[in-house]
Amino acid sequence: MSPTLILSLIAGYFVILIIIALLTSRKATSASFFVANRNVPWYMVAFAMIGTSLSGVSFISVPGMVHDKAWSYMAVVMGYLVGYLVIGTVLLPLYYRLNLVSIYTYLEQRFGFWSYKTGAALFLISRAIGAALRLYVVAGVLQVAVFDDLGVPFAVTVAVSVLLIYLYTFRGGLKTILWTDTFQTLAMLTSVGISVYLISQELNLGFGQVVQTVSESDMSRVFFWEWTDSRKFWTQFLSGMFITIVMTGLDQDLMQKNLSCRSLKDAQKNMFWFALILVPVNILFLSLGVLLYQYAAAKGIQLPLNAAGKIIGDDVFPLLATEHFSLFAGIVFILGIIAVTYSSADSALTALTTSFCVDFLTISKYPEQQQRVLRQRSHLLFTVVLVIIILIFRLLNDQSLISAVFKAAGYTYGPLLGLFSFGIFTSRQLHDRYVPWMCAWPPVFCYVLNANSKAWLGGYEFGFEILLVNGLLTFLALLAVSRPTTPKLQTA
Repeated sequence: MSPTLILSLIAGYFVILIIIALLTSRKATSASFFVANRNVPWYMVAFAMIGTSLSGVSFISVPGMVHDKAWSYMAVVMGYLVGYLVIGTVLLPLYYRLNLVSIYTYLEQRFGFWSYKTGAALFLISRAIGAALRLYVVAGVLQVAVFDDLGVPFAVTVAVSVLLIYLYTFRGGLKTILWTDTFQTLAMLTSVGISVYLISQELNLGFGQVVQTVSESDMSRVFFWEWTDSRKFWTQFLSGMFITIVMTGLDQDLMQKNLSCRSLKDAQKNMFWFALILVPVNILFLSLGVLLYQYAAAKGIQLPLNAAGKIIGDDVFPLLATEHFSLFAGIVFILGIIAVTYSSADSALTALTTSFCVDFLTISKYPEQQQRVLRQRSHLLFTVVLVIIILIFRLLNDQSLISAVFKAAGYTYGPLLGLFSFGIFTSRQLHDRYVPWMCAWPPVFCYVLNANSKAWLGGYEFGFEILLVNGLLTFLALLAVSRPTTPKLQTA
């Protein structure tokens, strides 16, 4: 694939997104930017959320991980279903009853100023890191496929990539994103489906043979039970459940879409249908992974190895698509990764802007014209922040991107899990000024524990479940600085 062709694809793709933005951002207000005027059909939200929740990390890393981790990721997906049930029955009713724009406003109503600011700050850190990791995927692929040959530095690739998101989101916000993400989710799913079809054709496999090939492969094993195996089912399942609760239910990004529905009933419909759709979508990704390795073996292709001689899973799909597949398959891959990455990143950028404006600037106290200026400046600020984080990650990252995302979430979302759990499941009140400190030390402790678990715990290695430990430690820390709720005096 020539750089000129890929650049033409990218340019054409973003022309479509900008046209959608121009059509949907007319007369945009804060209400449309933050919650799309709370008038969006639930089925549109459910479909748009697929691309947002998956991202380029899933597009590349989930297929790539099947060589080492098989289908153990399905245990995480099963946990997702339970997590979405909790969100739909516990969190959504709470958010709709309080009529929230930022979900962290709940913490102020429940505990006070410092709890509120701590929760919002944790989200900003968490989502900024997560969005940057996801954008790093597509920037890296584009760098190898296009910009290295043109002599363009990686920093320029990143800056242009993130600036493009800013251009089609800064006016309409969520109102625009729901439409662009619907388009991008369709593009992503089409890309994965076509990729599976084209690989099966190269391997001379019909549909039934594809199913048989995937199901009989050692790489499609789901259940692992060994104590010291990081792929063990129950920890993966529990981690998937709590990751969903915190990375969806306690995350302004995905909850912002849910709060755009017309009613609580519609938001719950969206959540339950979205959860069911995610199962076959992830099966499709994992099946693609098995077929990628089958294709490489059949064609005798040498896959990229790290210094330890292990296959670099994140590089497998990009390598095969851009250097060994047909031109059409390569085009499909490029469009798919762009679609899935930007559908996640544009939503994250808007959620960061929303939380900062609502939770820290208290934007509602200003007239609409001044609100618009603050929104757009904040949007530009977080555009710059994402670029900086991506460049830092470029220097530091040396592990599978999907593991990096969830490990980061384990450290930064854990205190959010503890805060919201304490508020919802206890009636105790906190000494509000101590809350930032009680949320600061558990992530540090968990980092040390994770680094030394093999030596301290008889060979046990933490996976995604480090999130649970982090949340539990935060909960216990909050319990230590809490007091019983004082009953109100009854008057005659």
